[in-house]
Amino acid sequence: MGPTGASDHITELPELLRGWLPGRRWFAEKGRPLHGVRVASRVELPAPGDLTGLDVVVLAVSFADGPDRHYQLHLARAAAVPIGAAEIGTVDGEVLYDGLQDPSVTAWILRAIAERTTVDGLAFVPEPGAVLPLQETGRVVDAEQSNTSVRWGQRSILKIYRRLSPGPNPDLELHRALRAAGSTSVAALQGGIEGTLDGEPATYGLLQEFAAGSEDGWERATGSVRDGGDFTGDARVLGEAVADVHVALRAELGTTEADPAAMAAYWTSRLETVAAQVPVLAPHVPAIRAVYDEVAALGAPVTVQRVHGDLHLGQTLRRPGGSWVIIDFEGEPAATPQERRAPDAAVRDVVGMLFSFDYAAFHHLLTRSDTPGGGLGSDTAESRVAQDWSAACREAFCAGYAARTGSDPREQAALLRAYELDKAVYQVLYETRSRPTWLPIPLAAIARSTSTPPA
Repeated sequence: MGPTGASDHITELPELLRGWLPGRRWFAEKGRPLHGVRVASRVELPAPGDLTGLDVVVLAVSFADGPDRHYQLHLARAAAVPIGAAEIGTVDGEVLYDGLQDPSVTAWILRAIAERTTVDGLAFVPEPGAVLPLQETGRVVDAEQSNTSVRWGQRSILKIYRRLSPGPNPDLELHRALRAAGSTSVAALQGGIEGTLDGEPATYGLLQEFAAGSEDGWERATGSVRDGGDFTGDARVLGEAVADVHVALRAELGTTEADPAAMAAYWTSRLETVAAQVPVLAPHVPAIRAVYDEVAALGAPVTVQRVHGDLHLGQTLRRPGGSWVIIDFEGEPAATPQERRAPDAAVRDVVGMLFSFDYAAFHHLLTRSDTPGGGLGSDTAESRVAQDWSAACREAFCAGYAARTGSDPREQAALLRAYELDKAVYQVLYETRSRPTWLPIPLAAIARSTSTPPA
C-alpha cells in the first residue's frame, strides 16, 4: 500500500475524523474514549465523474483503553457533496465525504473488479466467469451495520469491510472454497478486493450475487411465531442447507482434530470470566462446569473443520422457491481474527441455529408481556406455544441436517449440550451489556440444558 501523502486534505483529515467517526453506524467502538486518528496507508484511485480526488484510506484509530483498530474509508473530494452523502469537512474549498455513497465511485469499483485492476497494491479481482452489471447504478443498502454494502439492481451486492484486520477475511476465504465446491447454499461469489495491512494480506471487500426476492430468515421465522404458523418445513430445509455448507467446506479445506479437554478448559475460562462480570450467572456455574467436564472426559479427539462461526436466522435468506442461502461468513464479532479462522466442531453452527429458534420463539413475549422476563419458565399458554414452536423447529432442523450429512447432531449429546451452554454464556454477557430485557432467553436455555440428564 502506498505511503501517506502530504497533501492538505490528508494532513487535516485525522482531526476532522475525531468528531465524524463516532457518528457512523459502522464504527464499532462507540462509547470508547477515542484517543486519536492517523492515516496508516493511502491508495490514490483515479477520480471518476466530477470528483477532484478519490483515496482508499486505512485509518488507525487509537483509544485510551485498548489497542488500535483499523478502519477503511473511501475518501472522495469534490466541489460539492452529492445528495445523501456523509460530509466529513471542507479543506481548501474541497468537500471531503464518504465516497461509497457516490454512485460514480461505486461504478468505478465495479468496473475495476470486472477489469482486474490493481492500483498501488490494492487488487480488484473478479471470480472466473463472473458477469457484472456494469450498466446499472449502485445504491447503498440502508440496513447494513458493521460494514457498508452497495447493491446493483437484482444482480450484485458489494460488501466493503469497514474494520480491517491482517490476514484473509473468512467471508471471502470461505465463499471461495464454497464456490470451488459448487455449493448452491450460498450466493455466488463474483469478486473481491484485496490488499495488505501491517505487512500481511488483508481483505477489503467482497462482491457476490444478490439473492433477488429472498426473505430474511429472522423476519420469516418471527412472522411464523406471530401468526401461529408452522415453520418446521423451513427448518428442515434450512438444516439441509447448513449441512451442505459443512460438507462442502470439509471437501475443500479438510478436517483436523481437537483435544476435548482443551475445549472444555477454554469454555470453563469463558464461564469464569463472564460469571465474574454477571452475578446472575454465578448460581449456574457448577452445573455448567459439570457438562464441560463430560466433554473433557470423552477421551477421543473431536473432529473440527472450518465453520460459519456466527450462524443464526439473521444470517440466512429464503429464496422464492423454498431453498435457503447462508450469508455473512465473517465469524463471531467479538472474536479475534485468528479465532474466526480457527477450525471448530460443526456442531457449533448447529447450536447457533438451535439457539436462534429459541430467540425467534420467545423474544416477542419479552416485548409484549407485562410479566418480568416475559413469563419464560412459567407454565402459561403463550410460553407453552413458544416452547413447542422452538422444540419442533429444533427437531426438524436436526433431522434435515442429519439427512444430508448422515450424522445426527442429537447423537453427540455431551458435545451438543456443552456448545449450547457456551453459546448461552456468551449471550448472557452480550444481553447484559446490550439488551438486558432479552437476558431471560439465554438464562432459560441454561436452565433447560443443565436440567437435561446425560444421554
